[in-house]
Amino acid sequence: MQYCPPNVTLNEVWINHGTSQCFMETLTVSITAGLLLLFGSAQLWMYRKYGTQVTQSSLPRSKLYYAQIFITLLLPVVAVLRFILQATVLNGGLVCGYMILSLVLTITMFPFSVILIIVERNYLLPSIPTRGHGLVLLFFWTLVLISESLSFINLNREDWWFHLRTLTDEIEMSVFVTRFVSCVILFVLGLRAPGIMTTRDYLNLGNSYSAHSIQIDETDATNQGSAFRNAWKKISVLAPFLWPKKDVLLQFRVAFCFLLLVAGRGINLYVPIYSKLIVDSMATANPRFRWDWVLIFVGFKFLQGGGTGGMGLLNNLRSFLWIKIQQYTTCEVEVELFKHLHGLSLRWHLSRKTGEVLRVMDRGTESINNLLNYILFSIVPTIVDILVAVGYFIAAFNGWFGLIVFITMSLYIVATIVVTEWRTKFQRRMNLADNAQRARSVDSLLNFETVKYYGAEEYEVESYREAILHFQTEEWKSMVTMNILNTMQNVIVCLGLLTGSLLCVHMVVTNQGLTVGDYVLFASYITQLYVPLNWFGTFYRAIQKNFVDMENMFDLMREEQEVIDAPGAGPLSVKRGIVEFHSVGPSGSGKSTIIRLLFRFYDVDAGAIVIDGQNIKTVQQASLRQAIGVVPQDTVLFNNSIKYNIQYGRICASDDDIVAASKHADIHDSILNFPDAYETKVGERGLKLSGGEKQRVAIARTLLKSPAIVLLDEATSALDTQTERNIQAALSRVCANRTTIVVAHRLSTIIHADEILVLKEGEIVERGRHADLIALGSVYAAMWEQQLRASDTAEEQEIEGAVNNKKTNDRNE
Repeated sequence: MQYCPPNVTLNEVWINHGTSQCFMETLTVSITAGLLLLFGSAQLWMYRKYGTQVTQSSLPRSKLYYAQIFITLLLPVVAVLRFILQATVLNGGLVCGYMILSLVLTITMFPFSVILIIVERNYLLPSIPTRGHGLVLLFFWTLVLISESLSFINLNREDWWFHLRTLTDEIEMSVFVTRFVSCVILFVLGLRAPGIMTTRDYLNLGNSYSAHSIQIDETDATNQGSAFRNAWKKISVLAPFLWPKKDVLLQFRVAFCFLLLVAGRGINLYVPIYSKLIVDSMATANPRFRWDWVLIFVGFKFLQGGGTGGMGLLNNLRSFLWIKIQQYTTCEVEVELFKHLHGLSLRWHLSRKTGEVLRVMDRGTESINNLLNYILFSIVPTIVDILVAVGYFIAAFNGWFGLIVFITMSLYIVATIVVTEWRTKFQRRMNLADNAQRARSVDSLLNFETVKYYGAEEYEVESYREAILHFQTEEWKSMVTMNILNTMQNVIVCLGLLTGSLLCVHMVVTNQGLTVGDYVLFASYITQLYVPLNWFGTFYRAIQKNFVDMENMFDLMREEQEVIDAPGAGPLSVKRGIVEFHSVGPSGSGKSTIIRLLFRFYDVDAGAIVIDGQNIKTVQQASLRQAIGVVPQDTVLFNNSIKYNIQYGRICASDDDIVAASKHADIHDSILNFPDAYETKVGERGLKLSGGEKQRVAIARTLLKSPAIVLLDEATSALDTQTERNIQAALSRVCANRTTIVVAHRLSTIIHADEILVLKEGEIVERGRHADLIALGSVYAAMWEQQLRASDTAEEQEIEGAVNNKKTNDRNE
C-alpha cells in the first residue's frame, strides 16, 4: 500500500491545475490534530489541577449546546463513511496511507474536542470567566473551517469531483457539502458558546442573589447579550414615530424614496452589463463605435455614482427627500421622551444624574435616524444586490460563479455578525465608561462652589482624569477588536475575488464560452458589489451600536409614572381653600414631606389629603398644582432673564402684571438697578443673585400665579435677620386672603398663624395659636425660648461688630 496515489508523491503540491489531495490532507489534518492534542492536553492538565466543578443547577440550559456536541461527533462519522466508500466503490477501491492517517486523526481530534467542550462547561479556573470557549477550541474550529475552504482552490482541476461527471463525483460533493456546512455551523456555535456560563451565571453561583444583584444591574450591563435581542420589540416601540401619519406629503416622500431605492438596484446590475457590451464591441474582428452604449453607460454611472451610490443622482435625491422625514422622526421622539421625563415622579428625579440622562437622550434620539438610514439604505440594498448578483451569474455564466459569490458573501456576513456580536460587550462597556465620564464632569461643574469651599480642585481633576483613562481603556479594547474584524473581512473578500477571477480568466483563455467582456463584467460587477460589502461590517457595527445606544433610552421610556391621574379625574374646584390631612404618615419629621404630598409629588400610601372636600388623588394633577403656589427654601431659577423667571408663574402674564408682582415682592427697584433691568440674566441656577434676591423673585413669581393655596417651605431660613425682616412684608402680601401653610424652624415667621402644628418624629405633639402654645410651657415654648436667646446673642454680636468697625474707621482717620 502506497502513502499517496500512483504517480503522485508527497512532495508534489500542484497537480493538474490544482493541489495534491495527498499533500493537502496530510498537511491540514496533521497540523490541526497536532496543535489540538498538544495544547488541549495542556489545558486539560490545568483544569485537572486548578479547576473547580460547577453544580449542574448553575449551568445554562441551551439546545444549541447539544447541537454543538452532535455536529462535532457527526464529522468523524462522516469521515468513517467516506473512508468505507473509498475502500469499496470510490476510486476503484484504492486505499492509500494518507487516507488512513486522515481517518485516524479525524476520529481522534473531534471526540477530543468534545472532551474539551464538556470540561470548559463543567469546570471553572480560579480567574475571571472568559464568557466563551478557550483559545484552543476557537483556534481548532478556525483551522478546520480553513482546511475545508481550501478545497475551492481545486475548482479548475480537471479530474476533481467539483465537475460532477460521475457517481463518485456526486458522492464526494455530497460529503464535502456536509463537512463544509457542519464546520461553518460549528465555528459559529463556537463563537457563541451556548454551553458556557455567562457572567450573570457566574455571579449567581451559590444563589448569592442578595449580594450580587446590585452588581449585576450596574456592572453586568456590559454583558446583556446581543444588541439585537428583542430588536422587533424595540422597533415596535419606535414604529409610531417612524411613519409620518400626520403629514400626507411626507408619506408620498417615503414612497418615492423607496422607488428610487428599487431603481438603484436595477442600475447597479446594468452598469457592468453595458461595460461588457462596450468591451466586446471593441474586441471583435470588426470593432464598432457604439457611442449609444457609451452614452447609456455614462448615464447609468451618473445615476449610480460610485459602487455604493455615494455621489449618484438617485442617492442625492433620496437623501434630500429624506431630510424632512428624518426631522419628523427626531422631533416626535425627542418631544415624547421629554414629556415622559417630566411625567416621572420626584423620587426618580432625585436619584437621576443630569449629565448621564442628557447623554442618553442625545445618543438615543440620534441613533434612531442612523438606524433607519443604515437598515433601509445600506443593509437592505446590499443584501438585495448580492441576491441579484448570484442569480445573474448563475443565469449568464454558470452555477460555480453563483456559488463562489454566495459562499464568499455568506462567509463575510456570518463572520461580520458573529465577531460583531462578540464585540458587543466591549461597546457597552465603552458606553458605560463614557456615561460615567460625562456624569462626573457635569456633577463636578454643577457643584463648583462646594469644590471651591473645600479646596478640592486637584481631587476633582484627578477623579476626572481617572474617568477619562477608564474610558480610554475600554475604547482601546473596542478599537482592537474592530481591527481584528476588519482583517478577517479583508481575508474573506480577497479569497473570494481571487477564486472567481482565476476561474473566469481560465474559462476565457480556454474558450469555454466566456469573452473578454465577460471578465470585465465579472471583475467590475464583483468590485462594485464588494465596495458596499466592505462597508457592511461598518454598517452592521453602526446598527448594533445604535441598538446599544437605544437601550438606555428605552430604559428611560420604560420608567413607570408613579403619580398618574385617576380615570375620569376632573379639575380641582377651590372655594374656601380648606386643606385636611387624614391619617397621613409621612417619613421623618414630615414638614417638607407634607408639602410634597400636597403637590402630589408622591402619593400617600394610607389616608387621604382633601381640599374643600375633594381627595387630591381623584382630581387632575394640573389643576391641583395650578391652585397651589410655593416659595421654597432653596429657590432654583432658570438660566434666563429675571423677567422670564418671574413670568414663569403665569406664562401669559403681561409686562404690567410682572412689574406689579415685582413691586409687591419688594424687588422692582433692585431689578431696575441691574445693568439690563428685567432682561438681566440670573446665571446657572440663579447664582448671579443673592439669597434675598432669589427669594424675592420666587415671591413675585408666586404673586403672579395668584394661587388659592400658598406653601412657604422654610422660605426665609437661609437669610440673615435683616433680609428676613424685609421679605416678611412681601410674604404677608402673598398670604393675604389665601390658605397658607408655612414650614418653618424660625418661629418668628409663624407667630401670627391661625394654628401652629408642632411635629416631632412624624407625629403632632402640640397644636394651637402662638399665645396658647407659649402658655402651655412645653415643646413649643422651649423652642421659642431657645430662639429668643439665640436672637439676642446675634443682635449683641451685630452691635459689637458695628462698634468695632467704627473704632477701626476712627483710627484710620
